[in-house]
Amino acid sequence: MNRVFIKTYGCQMNERDSEAVAAMLRARGYRIVPDEDSADVMLLNTCSVRDMAEQKAIGKASYLAQKKKRNPRFVIGILGCMAQNRGAALLDALPDVDLIVGTQKFHQVPDHLDNLRAAQAAGAVLPTRIVDIAEEAGSQNTIREHVLEDRQVTAFVSIQQGCNMDCAFCIVPKTRGDERSRPMDEIVRECEELADRGVREITLLGQIVTSYGRRDYEHTGGISPFVQLLERVNAIPGLKRIRFTSPHPRGFKDDLVAAYGRLEKLCEYVHLPMQSGSDRILKLMNRPYSRDRYRQIVDDLRRVRPDMYFSTDIIVGFPGETAEDFEQTRALFEACNYDMAYVFKYSVRSGTPAAAMADQVPDEVKEERNQVLLRLLEQNSDRRNATLLGTTQEVLVEGPDKKGVQFMGRTRGNRIVHFAAHERLIGELVPVKINRASTAVLYGELALAGVER
Repeated sequence: MNRVFIKTYGCQMNERDSEAVAAMLRARGYRIVPDEDSADVMLLNTCSVRDMAEQKAIGKASYLAQKKKRNPRFVIGILGCMAQNRGAALLDALPDVDLIVGTQKFHQVPDHLDNLRAAQAAGAVLPTRIVDIAEEAGSQNTIREHVLEDRQVTAFVSIQQGCNMDCAFCIVPKTRGDERSRPMDEIVRECEELADRGVREITLLGQIVTSYGRRDYEHTGGISPFVQLLERVNAIPGLKRIRFTSPHPRGFKDDLVAAYGRLEKLCEYVHLPMQSGSDRILKLMNRPYSRDRYRQIVDDLRRVRPDMYFSTDIIVGFPGETAEDFEQTRALFEACNYDMAYVFKYSVRSGTPAAAMADQVPDEVKEERNQVLLRLLEQNSDRRNATLLGTTQEVLVEGPDKKGVQFMGRTRGNRIVHFAAHERLIGELVPVKINRASTAVLYGELALAGVER
């Protein structure tokens, strides 16, 4: 019972949590296998942001229960946000699950699996189930171990967990707990170690990443703790690029906007969640900014970096959203000219204020509004890609593409580029001339004379 497969649902935070669990399990002697068919243990790291994400995980766990009937020693574990949200109640729907571990207990997974294995070895007759969803002080500091693939050049670093924002639609404060930041010195040391291991691009992660350290560190000379951290990571030798996600619009004060003009490793790419372009809906959502303030942030960032790339999150069909409210969202969406967006149809999450609101929007209206924004996004992406044709872009070479035919990397604006290259260029910043584009991907050729392709 030492072969483990981890399936991850949801956001980059979940991906990072799964990686840390994998590293801890490897250190304990478990094998992380690349496919579930060869696993003795299946861990589902789950998401609760939308009902569909939970239903996918529940469906997968139900399917795995059939495997457990054929092999009673097979272990099923549910980790993360859904585990935190539903706890032991999951066992009512999924009685074959052996392990339920919440978001502040990832570091306990190796111990829990050891205990389950010991119970099996002892010939336990009754089902042995473990449910661990308690809060734990300092748990944010346990997500620090990495499993790096051969010549991996990008990595996520968790700097903050939890959220105190209480948006009306969001279950994250319940599943992730209160806002908690890691010590700055530890984060910088982790980034330095990753750079020493060949990582060239780091993405800093947090539920509200721009709130980092606001209770733990002083503003110095008008510089927030988050920007202080960016400064220190920017100074790490060997590191070539910095990104971060997810921020909150209220975190974009003058110091962060200015950082894009003075920190050379901070990529000119911003994920800036809007959620709605209607002041009335923003107020119902408990989002503490207006459409005008949001547009000002976008304009300020473009003044500092005219070539800035933007992505966003949008919710259509929030309770009470009228045609006029949506038109304001559509207009602001078009004006901001996003390069990428995650457009979601509002999903009722029990336990959130929005779930009890009147005037729930019909599903067919949500779908119609969703499609309007997706069509706009496709037009925006095609238009932006057209401006890149014939230009030479700096690309960080990450490795072979999925087909193994060419190599791939990303521009500073987070555009994926495919091109012919030699594996010795992995981890290098190279100039690539763009000669073709689809909506989602760019294609080009190395622009260095004499470089082996």
